[in-house]
Amino acid sequence: MSTPAPYSYRRILRRETHSSRAVPAITVAVAVILLCAYAGTEIVLMMLNRRALLAAPQDMLTTLGTLGSAPVAAPVTIGILLMLAGILLLIGALTPGRRARHQIPSGRAAVVVDNEVIASALARQAAHAGNANPDNTVVSVSAHRAIVHLTPTSGTPVQSDAIKEAVQQQLAAFELYPPVRASVVIAAAGKVGS
Repeated sequence: MSTPAPYSYRRILRRETHSSRAVPAITVAVAVILLCAYAGTEIVLMMLNRRALLAAPQDMLTTLGTLGSAPVAAPVTIGILLMLAGILLLIGALTPGRRARHQIPSGRAAVVVDNEVIASALARQAAHAGNANPDNTVVSVSAHRAIVHLTPTSGTPVQSDAIKEAVQQQLAAFELYPPVRASVVIAAAGKVGS
């Protein structure tokens, strides 16, 4: 059974398997800062009796007050766009940003393996167990699932149970965290040649 990572490695493993939220947070912060700077500039220009850059604050408030008499499509469209932007920001903030990587237990080091490496190993194992060409095996690995698509060589019998067992043994040997379940899909029509 796998042993938990030492405490000193937990932060490293978390940083390597999860993506940062810094870019969206900085983007939103810069947008808010620019909006506040613009509003502040307009207010200062109004107080100095200067011409507005785009629109005077009084004109903006008057326009907002007349939105009720405007055609319904304009305020509804603006509201829907703002709601969608808010929902996207909320989803981005609350969902875990996972990278395409998994942890492998090790007592001596923090070991992180890319999903493409796992897929390559599973493809090689499935092709060997199915007596098929590795080029005819495609594997996709996600956070909790691996799907193996195997196209057998035409005229060569394929034992699906042997392929499933080989893939399961390979995953068990890796002891991935988070754990990955595998499914094998064998094409009904074979491929001519090896």
